[in-house]
Amino acid sequence: MMKKVYGVMGDPIEHSLSPVMHNAAFEELGLNAIYLAFRVTRDDVGDAIRGAKCLGFAGLNVTIPLKEKALEFVVPDALANRIGAINTIDFGSGTPRGYNTDGIGALTVLKEAVGELRGKKVLILGAGGAARAIAFYLDSEGSILTIANRNVERAEQLAHALRNADSIGMDELAQRIKDVDILINATPVGMYPREDETLVDAGLMHPDLVVFDIVYNPMETKLLKEAKKAGVRTTIGGLKMLVYQGAASFRIWTGMEPPLEKMETAVRAALSVQP
Repeated sequence: MMKKVYGVMGDPIEHSLSPVMHNAAFEELGLNAIYLAFRVTRDDVGDAIRGAKCLGFAGLNVTIPLKEKALEFVVPDALANRIGAINTIDFGSGTPRGYNTDGIGALTVLKEAVGELRGKKVLILGAGGAARAIAFYLDSEGSILTIANRNVERAEQLAHALRNADSIGMDELAQRIKDVDILINATPVGMYPREDETLVDAGLMHPDLVVFDIVYNPMETKLLKEAKKAGVRTTIGGLKMLVYQGAASFRIWTGMEPPLEKMETAVRAALSVQP
């Protein structure tokens, strides 16, 4: 039987540990499959998806900055279409079908750490594909959202698509953070190899704040270090979100229950040996 091929495409892509995670899952379950990383520019997204289909790929993940662009080249499910971004493509039916598992990954992590999210004031940094997915899920939970983005127009567009949200520019962060319960970084700021960057430092944070950074490489980002320095209530790294969104993709592709513990262990091991 031919080996099934899966992969992740993005730009940059060198930081991705999705191959480590999914290959560990395939090995654990004895599946004849392999998962690879592919650097694809925004201009080449359509060609990459068509090429993967023609080559017989079984599925793809999509990461920054391609999640919104990739939507144009698949048949999205209703939720992904509403979000306006995908992170998962399934080729099982012959037609590339798009899904978004980022939101459920983030929501699962937040519920484990915080509990009830209804009425919580949440400030999301970013308005790209991951930010959109997280915002739609939190909106459905009854959270009160603020979207902050350098491009204020993009923040406004996202806020208008939600039930209970407003938008601000990054220059308004200092004032707004005082009143929020949860701060989420949904941008690549602080991601390897630019680990010394953060959009928010300790001086802007308060003790009752929950700080969640969806960046998982490094496991402790500059933002999380600043949060600990400020003595915030809880800090959450991006590793668990990576595992949960990856698990949701795995279910879509295979119809099987993924080995979550094995996937998380593989990612932690890979991160621990990085320079």
